[in-house]
Amino acid sequence: MKKINHFLYLLAFLFASSALFGQDFYQWNEIREIRLSFPRDNWASILERMKDAGQEQRMTAKLEIDGKSFEEVGVRFKGNSSFKSVKKGGAVKLPFNIKIDYKDKKQELDGGYETIKLSNCFRDPSFVREVISYEIARKYMPASRCNYAKLYVNDQYLGIYSNTESVDKPLLKRTFDEKDGVFVKCDPEWDTPEPKNCLEGDKASLMYVGEDPRCYMANYEMKSDSGWASFIQFIEALNNPDKNIEEYLHVDQALWMHAFNNVMVNLDSYTGRLSHNYYVYRDKTGSFTPIVWDFNLSLGGFRFDGSGKPLDNEEMATLSPYVHFKNKNKKRPLIVNLLSDGLYRKMYIAHIKTILEENFNNGEFNKRVEELHAFIAEEIRNDPVKLYSFENFEKNLNSSVDLDGVEIIGVKELMNRRLEYLNQHPLITAETPQITKVEHIRFGEDLAVQASLEGATAAWVFYKSSPELPWKKMELFDKGGTNDQSFQDGVFGNSLPFSEGTQYYIVAENERAASIYPPRASKEPLMVVTTNSN
Repeated sequence: MKKINHFLYLLAFLFASSALFGQDFYQWNEIREIRLSFPRDNWASILERMKDAGQEQRMTAKLEIDGKSFEEVGVRFKGNSSFKSVKKGGAVKLPFNIKIDYKDKKQELDGGYETIKLSNCFRDPSFVREVISYEIARKYMPASRCNYAKLYVNDQYLGIYSNTESVDKPLLKRTFDEKDGVFVKCDPEWDTPEPKNCLEGDKASLMYVGEDPRCYMANYEMKSDSGWASFIQFIEALNNPDKNIEEYLHVDQALWMHAFNNVMVNLDSYTGRLSHNYYVYRDKTGSFTPIVWDFNLSLGGFRFDGSGKPLDNEEMATLSPYVHFKNKNKKRPLIVNLLSDGLYRKMYIAHIKTILEENFNNGEFNKRVEELHAFIAEEIRNDPVKLYSFENFEKNLNSSVDLDGVEIIGVKELMNRRLEYLNQHPLITAETPQITKVEHIRFGEDLAVQASLEGATAAWVFYKSSPELPWKKMELFDKGGTNDQSFQDGVFGNSLPFSEGTQYYIVAENERAASIYPPRASKEPLMVVTTNSN
């Protein structure tokens, strides 16, 4: 009987352990408990001096997460305004960067996570901006996972934080099935002077400023062991109209980033005045892909689009889909040069429509932010060092609040008005071609791709026959003789070399607009998985 009880106890323990550590660290409905123990009581002043010195030095500490211990992790404060403004105001709720493998390179969380980044939700009294923004971004592009965590330091409770996955090896491996390509953080060191022999640039906007890597080091950080030559080659191609940018850039993913930043009024990004808060990664295809980062000021938390004065609430709600491009701002080549291509410009608008349809027009956004808000409400109420009052937390989901003279627009207040504006915009309401059927058929060594279309004047297939190859595009025709059935019958087609595992998506366009199938394009393409049909 004792053996049975012991066995049952062991099973219960294993089940509990599995439930505790088997779940993803970033599962949204689990609030992680994180405890840091420093050997010195003046840990905060030490970390502040390290941060003020502009160095990424770290202080060692013991870490416990949901009861599991990690020795000698490296801790530093992180952030720019979320650190400086909060510290200046005398608050103790500062943002943290915790490196688990700081001393022991084999030490990591389940899932391979080596770094924990805790944000204090600076200028987000609603506490939902970061989590909901990452949830939407992940549908269309590489983006971090994000949830909430409670933080204790030397047994002092510092309240609830947003807990965001670092743009690091696990994310790269999950996205690209590799992690050792050229990897660049695009975020200026604001106090670092640039060399005098460089061309004029504008922060991390990907303007070409010369061949010398030193001209880029103040605005970009090389995270991989090498890569400056290929990164500068990509920038030169982006700024050179004679170069085929598709050979250097994952264009569709860049268009998704712009569409997301625009719909979400995420101006603390490439789109806004500071042109930062993103990474680029060159995978085995040889193409760079942008990776978004830092959403605490998404949904109108940052009001500067780069045009000069801060935008008011109505100007944010009615932010043009063609911001920067409309003004032909040469300081944003990743926007201006891509949208100068008529097909890419239509694809960008199609992506905006997909984001609207899948997240806003169906009411999912309002439902989801209400769910997140209710989930953390009691934790916010009990946070002893919260930056903003519980009253402001409750109010900011729906309406604007004043934070010492700084107005933070309500999350739903902004997006309900923005939805109204975008759904009435001529670019969004323009009649689009209809893609009624897509199929592929093998004929010997050829793969016929066909799309049945209505109201299209041209069509394209974007494809890659292997994960190691970059995306290419080929025009589809409705003239007979190109595996498109009959002349002008509405079936557009062409032939690719047959390859099992070929991925592809279709873009149909008319004079004003485009439709894409599948709607998430390169994120969720069609795939050739049999030798006969799709």
